[in-house]
Amino acid sequence: MTRERLYLFDTTLRDGQQTPGIDFALEEKVAVAKMLDRLGIDYVEGGYPGANPSDTEFFSRRRTERAKFTAFGMTKRAGRSLDNDPGVQSLLRAEADAVCYVAKSWDYHVRVALGSTNEENLEGIRESIAAAVEAGREAMLDCEHFFDGYKANRNYALACAVAALEAGARWIVLCDTNGGTLPQEIAEIVAEVARHVPGEKLGIHAHNDTGNAIANSLAAVEAGARQIQGTINGLGERCGNADLTSLIPTLMLKPRYAERFEIGVSQESLSELTQTAHAFDEMLNRAPDRQQPYVGASAFATKAGIHASAILKDPETYEHVKPELVGNRRRVMVSDQAGKSNLVAELKRFGIAVEKDDLRLDGLLADIKEREAQGYAYEAADASLELLARRRLGSVPAFFTVEGFRVNVERRHNAVGKLVTVSEAVVKVVVGGERRMSVAEGNGPVNALDRALRKDLGELSAAIEDLELVDYKVRILDGGTEAITRVLIESRDGEGSRWFTVGVSSNIIDASFEALLDAVSFKLLKAAPALKVAAE
Repeated sequence: MTRERLYLFDTTLRDGQQTPGIDFALEEKVAVAKMLDRLGIDYVEGGYPGANPSDTEFFSRRRTERAKFTAFGMTKRAGRSLDNDPGVQSLLRAEADAVCYVAKSWDYHVRVALGSTNEENLEGIRESIAAAVEAGREAMLDCEHFFDGYKANRNYALACAVAALEAGARWIVLCDTNGGTLPQEIAEIVAEVARHVPGEKLGIHAHNDTGNAIANSLAAVEAGARQIQGTINGLGERCGNADLTSLIPTLMLKPRYAERFEIGVSQESLSELTQTAHAFDEMLNRAPDRQQPYVGASAFATKAGIHASAILKDPETYEHVKPELVGNRRRVMVSDQAGKSNLVAELKRFGIAVEKDDLRLDGLLADIKEREAQGYAYEAADASLELLARRRLGSVPAFFTVEGFRVNVERRHNAVGKLVTVSEAVVKVVVGGERRMSVAEGNGPVNALDRALRKDLGELSAAIEDLELVDYKVRILDGGTEAITRVLIESRDGEGSRWFTVGVSSNIIDASFEALLDAVSFKLLKAAPALKVAAE
């Protein structure tokens, strides 16, 4: 049976840039466009051509090979001709394959926001779309506030969509601009619009203000829409947009959609989806959402012992899709709730072969539970867990030994009279039988310790040159100034690998140093085959 084609439209570089704290540099925009092109997205929206020098330069480059590069802007303003509207002219001159106009489709906004008449707004839609078609561009209209407009004045909202259709628009996109419409409403309204505009020309642009952006997008598809707009990792203003990273595998792996529809993403690209989502977060210097559907580190993680036991027998008992299809992997969490099934599965992932009846497992499991009672959290720190397991069950090379450390924090006025805080750390280590002492200053005591520890580890230093601490979290486990503190450190290396380590102490510096030591030791463990070190 021939499947219908669904088209994916990515607005990360325009709508996604409205996310608080996000501002793409030119080279980042180029990199994101290429990333989306490789993934198999059909339309990549580049933003507003001519809005600023960066966007002007962006539109002058060849950004995509397969995807249609799309310029975005407003329809002609009331009281102006097309020739005298600089916004429209910028869109028509832009080096783009398609033009996406945005226009009000709620008569309330036409009156209040634009200060024009309903007919002037319709005229702007018709003339702008026709001009793009005449210029040889694929034209589409983003009907802003469509669903609220439809509920307020059904006939006018439909008139906006029909005006674009009659003027030659390839796509009429229905936008839930404030994200307040619910799936059943979306389904009913899109089905009604499809009686006036063919479904193969209808698109959906859902915002996530009620947490229903993905559900709304799927409801629109069920009702007839054939273009879906969204962003990578759900970026966007307020609560974000529909997350294409979740929609893509749903459309490709769930029979309800996979048997009826096809998209431009290949199975090979799907298998790289997790890497793509994480690489995008890395570009933004954001920690990936561990509980993100499909691609999050916890998306296929199991904690309860009975669940882990079932997964070891047959993964389909608790997994809705195979994690490797999206480039992710199965994780069995080890915690104070864990049984041997969890532990054996996690040790197998570490490359440690242990039979379930191995008596050493009882001691290791008891050790884990005792340490978690003290405040350790190994379900969130797999690198520390692997180091603990290898030390108890096998061997970890004796890379170095820390004999002691000291941190001084001084607040004083510098040479120009400015009040500053200076952190200095001293670390004493034994490497290859040789005692070494390193001193370093840093931006805070933990940074100073990190610099001092890595300053002189002899031949080991080369193996940790690309080690970077990317996140540092502190949690107070019980109240008061003498509280137990848990520190979680996230690290990454030049290969893109990430790992978490944990430290616990009543002293925050001590807890931090413990997590830091594990981070460095784990990196060295990865490089161990190339290092000449003695076993512990």
